[in-house]
Amino acid sequence: MSQLLHPISRRDLLAGAAAGALIMLHPFSARAQGNQAHLRIMETTDIHVNVLPYDYYADKTNDTLGLSRTASLIDAVRKEAVNSMLIDNGDLLQGNPMGDYIAYEKGLKDGDLHPIMKGMNLLGYECSTLGNHEFNYGLSFLDKVLAGANFPFVCANLIRGTELAANPRDDKLYLKPYVILDKKIKDGSGAEQPIRVGIIGFVPPQIMVWDLKNLEGNVKTRDIVEAAKAWVPQMKEEGADIVIALSHSGIDVKQGDMMENASFFVAGVDGIDAVFTGHQHLVFPGKKDFQSLDGVDTQKGTLQGKPAVMGGFWGSHMGLIDLMLERDGSKWKVVSATSEARPIFERLDNKNKPNVPDDKRIIAALEQDHQATLAYV
Repeated sequence: MSQLLHPISRRDLLAGAAAGALIMLHPFSARAQGNQAHLRIMETTDIHVNVLPYDYYADKTNDTLGLSRTASLIDAVRKEAVNSMLIDNGDLLQGNPMGDYIAYEKGLKDGDLHPIMKGMNLLGYECSTLGNHEFNYGLSFLDKVLAGANFPFVCANLIRGTELAANPRDDKLYLKPYVILDKKIKDGSGAEQPIRVGIIGFVPPQIMVWDLKNLEGNVKTRDIVEAAKAWVPQMKEEGADIVIALSHSGIDVKQGDMMENASFFVAGVDGIDAVFTGHQHLVFPGKKDFQSLDGVDTQKGTLQGKPAVMGGFWGSHMGLIDLMLERDGSKWKVVSATSEARPIFERLDNKNKPNVPDDKRIIAALEQDHQATLAYV
């Protein structure tokens, strides 16, 4: 079924700005012409069950983390753009005592909702991929968690069984390699136009080492770039206007086989328009990480010229990629892009100052899980 991409009336936005509201349209939305459209894609990555801004080890709140804080950015970010999507880049299920409590103490019965899925379903995510820590509690636990998601998970390089096919397209994959979402997007004139957004996902092949006990004999992995080169052409054949890569893999410019951090080379695959990265718990673009790497522009936020972003970890940042799209006949193409990693806190006078409040919907939805985790700890 065709869906509208979280549209906001351009007229309403401009009226709000004129009335003094603290809303600034992204330049792409402000200047889009009738044959153009602005699409904003928001990313979270490496949440590691930090849905709430609470450090269970220190037994106190922590203003540097929490999806409930990142979530408070969403409405504001959506108001800056006419069209938007929300996606996640993996490493959701392990990383704090709440994750251990659910996996080891409470358990999940068929039909139970994991706390992370409660939060993500509330926020309207449209797609996610798997991170390496999704496998820490075993495949059966993972399957039960994924069953509670109101959105698809994709992964193009995780194979069910022990055999790799001669052609990656013949692999018996554990999940769908990609999805193509049929959407409606508002162009610069305010008219709704159809667009097909393809999203493909990747996990580090090293899960077969890190979680050998849980995975041996059940699944295998394929090289990320090899899988991308195999599946992206099929996505284009099936009519994807744009292709977004969810690469739970960091940034490294030294190429090799079965790379753990392959996002730089994913960006070089023909047909991929934007790359969402993670895994390394760093920030891109920015002034600190990934400096002086050939082909990596830490100011513009590009890898081999393609827009890319890494949104920190534990909900510390929201990754944003803004695409200016232009209609070429009946198809859309990317003509310009910007990237940003927007933080939930700032460091002032040697203290962490939150930039945003909590999203009360998530706080309320996870209250029982939070109290149970405190008791567990």
